[in-house]
Amino acid sequence: MAPTRQQFGRTSNPVIMRRLTVLAGSSLFLLSAQSLAAQSVNGLAWMSGCWERRTPTGATVEQWMSPEGGTMLGMSRTVRGDSTREWEFLRLAPIGSQLHYIAVPSGQRETAFAAVHTSDTLAIFENAAHDFPQRISYARASRDSLIARVGMLAAGGRVITISFRRATCGGSTP
Repeated sequence: MAPTRQQFGRTSNPVIMRRLTVLAGSSLFLLSAQSLAAQSVNGLAWMSGCWERRTPTGATVEQWMSPEGGTMLGMSRTVRGDSTREWEFLRLAPIGSQLHYIAVPSGQRETAFAAVHTSDTLAIFENAAHDFPQRISYARASRDSLIARVGMLAAGGRVITISFRRATCGGSTP
């Protein structure tokens, strides 16, 4: 079972504390946009797999396929009770020489967010012209923990944080 937020707050493990300090710092989400040269989606293989956030009222599950052919494909679904409330098709792919996060949420128009930072533990994508969100980030807190954040570029703007834990990919067998 993944540690809870309360357990993280009480830990004395220096590795976890360092990661939490980096994740919690407002500077992480307020990095200034910078143009990146051609990037490979292969560096984001750490996002591959199934990730879930379960609460007493529902669940959000996000699934990312491994990089292949220069892209990663993903999908997300949020369920409350017996009803799908939100769903999204996702793609990490180059547009020109820059990597982009391309989202099609709940049947809306496709929106692309340019990568402004990628590493083996963090990916940040931005689109200042979009209404909400303008920034999407994924941080690898551990092998089995992923933190997604969506929000505005301006300091103090709305930010939504979703703490995912690794899950078994669903599906039924005939």
